[in-house]
Amino acid sequence: MSLVLAPTAQDLLFREARTANTFTDEPVTEEQVQAIYDLVKFGPTAFNQTPLRVTLVRSPEARERLVAHMSEGNQAKTATAPLVAILSADNEFHEELPQLLPHFPQAKDAFFAERPVRENSAQVNAALQAGYFIIGVRAAGLAAGPMTGFDFAGVQKEFLDEDHSPLMVVNIGRPGDDAWFPRSPRLGYEQVITTV
Repeated sequence: MSLVLAPTAQDLLFREARTANTFTDEPVTEEQVQAIYDLVKFGPTAFNQTPLRVTLVRSPEARERLVAHMSEGNQAKTATAPLVAILSADNEFHEELPQLLPHFPQAKDAFFAERPVRENSAQVNAALQAGYFIIGVRAAGLAAGPMTGFDFAGVQKEFLDEDHSPLMVVNIGRPGDDAWFPRSPRLGYEQVITTV
């Protein structure tokens, strides 16, 4: 059985998409970001908790502050990308549950009263949403350059607060010259899929 999604869309989202390392200077608009969010917000999370938070780094001053926290190999990419997003997990996501889970508002206290439980759940579900975000960037015809090579504590202190844990930094834009490294190998079906 083949996939329902058209092969061109499969290529755009998966087979031909890769982490971009260079970008053109074409700006990424607020309308594009809104369209990306309006698509990826429908991805499922446990209890519909949607803990992902996105901080867009647009001003030159904020960009300079962020670049200072990036690993050396990521600094130039982050300095020159048209848009950079800091993706973080909101560890206080449970405060929104009465709105997000109206048929079970007591989930806020029944399951997420303790901070360590919230932090674990926020990390897992925000990481899931980060994957949707990257696919959404690709669906908008843009390239994403997700990175975890940065000073997590520094980025949290500089841009977030103690209730938000950084997950990754994503450079966003149209791919520039020599944007792609060669495609790395992938594990085969038999190496990943087990039937019990």
